[in-house]
Amino acid sequence: MVVQDRRGGAVAAAVVCGTGLLAGLLATAGCSPDGAAADDQVAPARAPAAVELRRGVEALLRAGTARVRTAMETVSGGTLVAIRGSGGYDFAAASGQLRVVLPDLKGKPSGGNQPITEVLAPGALFMKNRGAGVPADKWVRVDTATLSDGNLVTGGATDPLAAAELLRGAQEVTFQGQERLGGVPVRHYRGTTDLVAAAGRASARTRPALVAAEKGFTTMVVPFDAYVDDAGRLRKVRQRFRFANGMPAGAPVTSTTELYGFGAPVVVRLPDRRDIFTGKISAASG
Repeated sequence: MVVQDRRGGAVAAAVVCGTGLLAGLLATAGCSPDGAAADDQVAPARAPAAVELRRGVEALLRAGTARVRTAMETVSGGTLVAIRGSGGYDFAAASGQLRVVLPDLKGKPSGGNQPITEVLAPGALFMKNRGAGVPADKWVRVDTATLSDGNLVTGGATDPLAAAELLRGAQEVTFQGQERLGGVPVRHYRGTTDLVAAAGRASARTRPALVAAEKGFTTMVVPFDAYVDDAGRLRKVRQRFRFANGMPAGAPVTSTTELYGFGAPVVVRLPDRRDIFTGKISAASG
């Protein structure tokens, strides 16, 4: 069950500069390049690997909701920088909420850093505890279609639905074998996905973000490892981007999304209009 709170419409937009968590970390650091709920579903007939991955979104929609763990890693100043997140997602509503932990000075997720709360919604990313002059009780709203990466990396976590929709462009897929993930049998696939093809095949809710992402990466070919259970649901996907971020070759970014606890209750409340920050955020905020 998902509760969407639209009390204020959540349409006010902040004048945002340098809001991206990952982009800010790269800029300020001087970048160099489990649960098994609802597992009683009947397994679908096996399709060719690329076709099975392209159909994965429908399997997630049938599952309804899931718990989520995310990880995003890049190399900055010779240090591996890691951002971790956890929360829940509703695939039918294309909405979710994550608690994102930023790295310390050594690049590792730090319990000393105040976590950022992120609400993912169709066309929008809301962030609370954004810092840099934003009041503690205010949210920053970003229109994801205006981001050069479509929010595949900006928020420090890839939207789970977008991560799955990216596989609609899967090509050159090879079967790596049977494995277990969180106690659940899964099939491990490896291949590449074509970002342009994925955008063309994506649902109306995700397509604008993927089209925007075509401007933010230095290559349209995204290598991936994907793990699918016997119900055809994506359990884990690791995607490797090259985010331009002002550099010709682009910064290497690895994004991992793990899904489990399908059918778990997920509550997503969109911020009130009055709670959305409408000032300007300094690019130095990171």
